[in-house]
Amino acid sequence: MANTPVVAVSGPDDLGWRHVTINDQRAGQVRSMGELRRLIRGAGLESGYEIRWIGADCTDWPDNPCYRRIVGTLMVAGLLATACMLFVIGMKDTFGALTYSGRVTGIIFLLAAALEIIAALAAFDYWHVRKSSYSGMIVLLGASVSVGVGLLMLLMQLIDGGAYTHYVLLWVGFTLLSVGALCVLVRHRVWKLVPNPKRIVAGAVISSLLAIPNVTYTQIYVPYATSPIVNSAASFGKPSLNEDRSKMYLPVHLSVKNSGQIPVYVLGSIYWVHGYPAPEKRAFQLIKDGEFVRPPGWLLNPGEEFSEDEVIEIAEPDDFEYEQVRVQAEMYAVRKDRMTIVGDYERSGKSLEALKREGKDQDPRGPEGKNQAYMRYQADISNSNEILNATRGRQRITLWYVKKKERPYIYAVVEPPGEKVGFDSSDPNRNKKAIDRYGLEHVRSSMQQKPFEELRAMAEAKPSTGESPTPPGAETP
Repeated sequence: MANTPVVAVSGPDDLGWRHVTINDQRAGQVRSMGELRRLIRGAGLESGYEIRWIGADCTDWPDNPCYRRIVGTLMVAGLLATACMLFVIGMKDTFGALTYSGRVTGIIFLLAAALEIIAALAAFDYWHVRKSSYSGMIVLLGASVSVGVGLLMLLMQLIDGGAYTHYVLLWVGFTLLSVGALCVLVRHRVWKLVPNPKRIVAGAVISSLLAIPNVTYTQIYVPYATSPIVNSAASFGKPSLNEDRSKMYLPVHLSVKNSGQIPVYVLGSIYWVHGYPAPEKRAFQLIKDGEFVRPPGWLLNPGEEFSEDEVIEIAEPDDFEYEQVRVQAEMYAVRKDRMTIVGDYERSGKSLEALKREGKDQDPRGPEGKNQAYMRYQADISNSNEILNATRGRQRITLWYVKKKERPYIYAVVEPPGEKVGFDSSDPNRNKKAIDRYGLEHVRSSMQQKPFEELRAMAEAKPSTGESPTPPGAETP
């Protein structure tokens, strides 16, 4: 009996492993009676040995390989899915975000993606062989990041009021999976195998306290902290008459300046020159209208100014029946730090007739009024970062130049592609979402009005040469 080999089998651990020693020498670990027999045969013992059961008898084999493989596979898949999403968003924002803080957020997402990949490898180890005592804790951290990312994206969707996107189901799905994984890992008390779990927890909390305020600051506070300042002016120059006094040439100077610190796109512009009658008469006449910022979509950086000079021709000034002449301009501007125009917006202008031929006059719906003529400019846009692209989905900007008889006007909206836009220029809340998101601004210029007799006296003060007047601001050779 003294030479009889002794095979000692310990009680099962949390993963179902039972450690085996032969004559007090470690021989391996097994999860079933069949694995124990194979281990003993591999050690060269055919018969004549004694098995001692420690902590549990030969019937206690708690390993559930089906459960273990399913749970482990789901955890690995969830962590890798989170890593892929974080990597895609992080790469796009690191190299393409419109702001410095947005690029910092991209770098944070890339680091989080690396953590999720490490956690996926740790999950494979934890649910199969558990060679590292830290694998369970790493999986716990990875699952916590997955929950945090999912809740962040859902919270952004809720706060921003974005349209439903196909990402929502994905975020809900892997958030629920991550919560389930956390519950399983907590039930298994994965931290008990780690020598100093408090240090790891403290490091994770500190990292979260640094990352969460940064994301909150860049995604919520910064977009609303600074407002653009766009100023516009419209004024008359010195008019002149041709030789036979049958025409008056009235110069109009139009300008727009970015006086703030934020670059803006000028999406569209319009100016009007109207003739106003005596006070007892209410009718007025449109003398001239048109765009003056060309091409539309002009980028105006801080401190830059765009100006244009137009010459209005008034026939038979001696018979002009209006007492006052007024000039004014309007435009739509949008912040460049919150969006980028993706398509060829400046060449996208199409008339109502062209849109009808293409069957697109109702996509989106144009101005109200039967057969009311208009020009439409349209292009897709990209948000300032990929997080907003994911929560808001595709967005498109559309501007109409409506050729109404006496009062033409422009109108801009930002909506998802294909949505039927309710056109109502009198509704002040129609563009509230675009104003909050992109700083869409309806800019009115200063207005100048002069008596026509004063303009005619100015024209007669210097004999006309029959040539068009020199535009204001230009040097005379």
